[in-house]
Amino acid sequence: MTLTAEDISRLEQEGEIAADYLEALLDIADLDGDIDMDVEGGRASVSVIAAEDADPAAGDLNRLVGREGEVLEALQELTRLAVHRETGERSRLMLDIAGFRAKRRQDLARLAGEAVEQVKETGEPVKMKPMTPFERKVVHDTVAEAGLRSESEGEEPQRCVVVLPA
Repeated sequence: MTLTAEDISRLEQEGEIAADYLEALLDIADLDGDIDMDVEGGRASVSVIAAEDADPAAGDLNRLVGREGEVLEALQELTRLAVHRETGERSRLMLDIAGFRAKRRQDLARLAGEAVEQVKETGEPVKMKPMTPFERKVVHDTVAEAGLRSESEGEEPQRCVVVLPA
């Protein structure tokens, strides 16, 4: 996907709006964190990481991740709404906190790789456990890179990926 200078500028603006929103949220929650913005995969990407000079008495960023990323998913939607309110455009912004999504992406790529190997060995489809849209996207991308096909099936929150032979 080739982005124009205008696309990049729009995505950087989304990142800046999101960063301002998240900075205010961190202040309210009395949490120390540094915010990193980037444009990757055709979308704005914002990460909140522990500040190098964080006060040990300050709250833990993992509280903003929650169990299995549930709080992170909610914060991402709220951040997207804040961007939409400012720009009038729907945002596909991706939010990561304390490296949760980066680690989850690695874990999912490994699981998808195992499913790919199983499909190659048996020739039979493999149905994976239910996942969030972010998780399913990582699995679909990994399966496609391995030369196989995959489909999502079911209804939220039980929607899952099925890895299929080529």
